[in-house]
Amino acid sequence: MRVVVDQVGKQYAGPAGNPVAALENVCLTVEEEEFVVLVGPSGCGKSTLLNMVGGLLAPTSGRIVMEGLREDRDPSVGIVFQEVGLFPWRTVESNIAFGLEESTLTPAERRECVQRHIELVGLSGFENSYPHQLSGGMRQRAGIARTLAIQPDLLLMDEPFSALDAQTRTLMQEELLRIWETHRLSTLYVTHNIQEAVYLADRIVVLSRRPGRVNSILSIDLPRRGRDRAENLSRFNEYCDHIWSLIRKDAEEALREV
Repeated sequence: MRVVVDQVGKQYAGPAGNPVAALENVCLTVEEEEFVVLVGPSGCGKSTLLNMVGGLLAPTSGRIVMEGLREDRDPSVGIVFQEVGLFPWRTVESNIAFGLEESTLTPAERRECVQRHIELVGLSGFENSYPHQLSGGMRQRAGIARTLAIQPDLLLMDEPFSALDAQTRTLMQEELLRIWETHRLSTLYVTHNIQEAVYLADRIVVLSRRPGRVNSILSIDLPRRGRDRAENLSRFNEYCDHIWSLIRKDAEEALREV
């Protein structure tokens, strides 16, 4: 599925009731089977834009269009947030099954789907564990499996690894790429971490400080896997340095504003 964000803006009511622009005239696309990452200074509207694409917020202006569905139905959107939101009273298996409970699948088909996604995210043997018995990375994998089990047309991820320690975050980035290559979903991913963006993205959309506008869109011309290997490291760092040069002034001004 292809997502078109066409001249989208978003305003909120400020403390005095006056309108405050969060986003202004944003235009971008997420092509079918493309991994697009949003980066920008704090408060630039990255999460707001992702929530509008996911249908959780309505744009004040412009439009967001989903194109290319091969069936006559509404698009299915899966969202993974920083706080994974597993139900603490449900096991891993039961959490992953949650989105399937109102589906037309038979009980046997649901069980097969859940088990397949448990294996996909490497949680075999933890089917009957509860969230408090899992590490942070394992909880995120369970959340990703729950999202993928509904077979979404579009995957949205809002800083899903930002609460993890550095080692776990690196491992989860590798895990996400492995999982993504299996499903190859159109994906929009929000992060503050420039290295993470370059590691994951086909294209990176750099937003300006509030009101967020598209500052630049960069295609990452590196192999899908192994971008942090020695032979790719120089080019990888060039991308990171260039993106930081686009963001730095806005980030400093946003910091002073806060």
